[in-house]
Amino acid sequence: MKVKTSPDSKDLSATTLARGGFGGLLMGLANLVPGLSGGTMLLAVGIYPQFIGAIAEVSKFRFRAKTLLLLGSVIGVAVIAIALLARQVKYLVIYHHWIMYSLFIGLTLGGVPILLRMLKPIGASAILGAIAGFIAMVLLALAQSSGVASEPSSDTAAVAMLVIAGIAGGAAMILPGVSGGYLLLVLGQYIVILGAIETARAAVSDQNWSQLSEAARIIIPVGIGVVVGVVGVSNLIKFLLDRYPKATLGVLLGLLLGAVVGLWPFQQPAAPEVGDYIKGRLITEENKSSIDKEDWRTERFSPKASQIAGCLGLILVGLAASTAVARIGASTGKENSS
Repeated sequence: MKVKTSPDSKDLSATTLARGGFGGLLMGLANLVPGLSGGTMLLAVGIYPQFIGAIAEVSKFRFRAKTLLLLGSVIGVAVIAIALLARQVKYLVIYHHWIMYSLFIGLTLGGVPILLRMLKPIGASAILGAIAGFIAMVLLALAQSSGVASEPSSDTAAVAMLVIAGIAGGAAMILPGVSGGYLLLVLGQYIVILGAIETARAAVSDQNWSQLSEAARIIIPVGIGVVVGVVGVSNLIKFLLDRYPKATLGVLLGLLLGAVVGLWPFQQPAAPEVGDYIKGRLITEENKSSIDKEDWRTERFSPKASQIAGCLGLILVGLAASTAVARIGASTGKENSS
């Protein structure tokens, strides 16, 4: 089996560019949502191989007009989606956690048939790759639950963490099954970055340049990381898909399945207690009430029967929605993987 990753400018019709714009919209939304993978959305609409091939081509300073149009249609729409919808997604994740995470689980599982279709027939290398990918994501989930993602202790460490978060987010734009939002949650940077995006949007609207400058201190390091992640991972995936397609797709499948482990929906914000540290601040009786809810830690709770039923229903809704997206590019995906 060989996966076609070299973009052919003759194939970039208006339909392909339109599909790229739609894929960009879904990719932008996916990178705001813990549990959704931008790479899976591109795979679903049938432009994933061309997209990573185009990124790899441009990173080697080869520029073709139609290839640039494809990248522009995907990346441009994704950036617009992130800028316009960051506030709404942030609010839903903070105040309707279990509802949103139930949807995320279904949306994530909807990517499984995409990779299974590309893996047929499934061999030993695909199975071993899937096991390795699954274990890697479970370890990330354990790191998140044990509080490994703590607040940086200095400004330099904070900037380094933002760059790392950007690399993770950029990598997730390329890797099907790997959620950028989920990795940002693990790294403790999800709310920080969404908050900065919303601050920047409001600052531009109000022409508040000092506020924009504050947001830029977060956005710029993240942006640098995103570029490194996208370029590095696209070249790596192109290399691996060209030489080891079954094992590579198996790892991607394992990453997708393992991501669900960390999306336990029955969690809620927990008010800070005296002695906690939040964003480097020691919580005291005097400042406890001033901590925004978006900065609170989360804790698990025992769900009611109605919440369990609602969770299962929302998982099915998310699964149906993700499967519907996958069908949009099904025929194209088959052609590209033949």
